[in-house]
Amino acid sequence: MTYNEVTGTRRPLRMWAEPETVEPQAMQQLRNVANLEWVHGVAVMPDVHHGKGATVGSVIAMRDAVSPAAVGVDIGCGMTAVKTSYQASRLPDNLAYLRGKLEQAVPVGFGHHKRPVDPGEVHGMKPAGWAEFWKGFDELAPAVMARRERAEVQMGTLGGGNHFLEVCADDEGWVWVVLHSGSRNIGKELAEHHIGVARGLSHNQGLVDRDLAVFLGRTSEMDAYRRDLFWAQDYARRNRALMMGLVCDVLRRHLPEITFDQPISCHHNYVAEERYDGVDVLVTRKGAIRAGAGELGIIPGSMATGTYIVKGLGNAAAFNSASHGAGRKMSRTKAKKTFTVKDLEEQTAGVECRKDSGVLDEIPGAYKDLESVMAAQTDLVQVVAHLRQLICIKG
Repeated sequence: MTYNEVTGTRRPLRMWAEPETVEPQAMQQLRNVANLEWVHGVAVMPDVHHGKGATVGSVIAMRDAVSPAAVGVDIGCGMTAVKTSYQASRLPDNLAYLRGKLEQAVPVGFGHHKRPVDPGEVHGMKPAGWAEFWKGFDELAPAVMARRERAEVQMGTLGGGNHFLEVCADDEGWVWVVLHSGSRNIGKELAEHHIGVARGLSHNQGLVDRDLAVFLGRTSEMDAYRRDLFWAQDYARRNRALMMGLVCDVLRRHLPEITFDQPISCHHNYVAEERYDGVDVLVTRKGAIRAGAGELGIIPGSMATGTYIVKGLGNAAAFNSASHGAGRKMSRTKAKKTFTVKDLEEQTAGVECRKDSGVLDEIPGAYKDLESVMAAQTDLVQVVAHLRQLICIKG
């Protein structure tokens, strides 16, 4: 698909979605951001939907400015996937026991580890760099200084909402581990702190939407935000790496002779320094992955609709980006009103997972059709592997 260009704003919207299918609130958010004076361009992914502050599924390139709400409150949220040497046909028929062992190793929801996990005690983890990373906590915003202990015990935990840990199989029968998580509570608190600071700055007082408040380059506020932002993105990356290490240790104990390929990892709520059209820009991807030429990425669906491993095609018109998943088509509240636990059981048939009211808002029917989303971005990525869920763990 080639993109649809929507004009009438300071910068046109390049949309890998049909404009008439996008909810009016999301379209208004997109128009608002495209009218900001600092914006170099906006690309809209096929999983686009309304979000807090900025639209989920949006890629925003700004010149010497960045909007913290356009990153979202789960800074560094993203995916990690690892292919194994194990065939799904060798797995036990009843996967409940293995699911239980994985849930014991990786706390979910509001859970956390009883003590900080030592990376040196996790098979394959390299302890180098961790001391320097935690030293960086002391340079974060004073507003989060009391959260050090919590941040330490949440490192290596899943969280709730749409975060998940899965054991999958590809079309050739190979077992994969896939997980989705971010920077946990510390990232959320840093984001909320800086969004509040940005809203109070004088140059943001005339905005149509105060949630689009920006920091400007060469200011102390921008410097402080970038410091905390990049630390939180590193936290999210390390969080997923530690979880993956814990999961692989469980599988080593219960699946004899299993080995693991190098992990694939990608953020989909983050900021990167990039260059387009000869201009240095700060690119905010909120619900989008980087899909530079040859770069591997992960695009999940929902609890039972599969996941795609993809390779980027380097489409500069999309700022080298692609969708981060299927994207929601209804709110959590509407999903709970629309579907029943019986619907959840039917839609997740064959997957070892929770089938209760606590995860009803994550039912596959609340999400867009993954195949349609993939069909809309054939000029952004090519498919490397298709995975189907065997075990899905949610908080």
